[in-house]
Amino acid sequence: MTGTHGGGVGLLLLVPPVVFWGYLAAALRQRDPGRGGWSHWRTASFGAGTALLAVALLPAHDLVGHMWQHLLVGMLAPLGLVLGAPGTLALRSVTPRTGRAALRLLRRPAVTVASHPVTGLLLTAGGLYLLHLTPLYRVTLTHPGLHPVLLLHFLVSGYVFTWSIAGPDPGPHRPGVPVRLVVLGLSVAAHATLAQLMYAGLVDAAAPAAQLRTAATLMYYVGDLAEILLALALLATWRPEPRRNGSTPVRRRVGAVRA
Repeated sequence: MTGTHGGGVGLLLLVPPVVFWGYLAAALRQRDPGRGGWSHWRTASFGAGTALLAVALLPAHDLVGHMWQHLLVGMLAPLGLVLGAPGTLALRSVTPRTGRAALRLLRRPAVTVASHPVTGLLLTAGGLYLLHLTPLYRVTLTHPGLHPVLLLHFLVSGYVFTWSIAGPDPGPHRPGVPVRLVVLGLSVAAHATLAQLMYAGLVDAAAPAAQLRTAATLMYYVGDLAEILLALALLATWRPEPRRNGSTPVRRRVGAVRA
């Protein structure tokens, strides 16, 4: 990636701190009398997500920097942001009427389809395959204005995928944990396959072989790390619940956030 991308992306560097201070202000208001407070862990998680996002928006000058950007924007930063439960915080900060309207919107069929784990997988993995197996990467080198759009796609799709697997915020009904684990496994396989294609030099990238191998190694190992963390976040949403007859406990998915 060339330095010409720095101008467009540089303006985006203001977004993470503004978003975090807005989140922090809403979290601090939850300490007012009559409110339930807000988890410091949630705030720290959201802060880590915005910090990773800010690092990812620094200008990149080659394929390795480009790969770091996409791993941070599309996988690691969304995990911190999602676990910060910004949706729940927003619902606590608005009037009950506005909150009910938002929840009704989230139950619409189109939102249910858009937030399904398979949709998130198609958007995230599909975007990476489209970028690296077509001339799109070369196009972004000569048209810097496309790069912020590309980063926005990976951020939104990464957030949707992460939330669909382990997000604590309320939303449309999600499939059960076994289905989400299968989709997460498919995501691991998709990233590993693309990394192997890249390592073998079978992608359309204007980069030396050494850079291709380094970028492929990053995708393989850092991608695995991000997906392991996502799997742990999914497991953390399970809570023991006794059967009605009082026998062996079972596990359920927790939809609500405990601040």
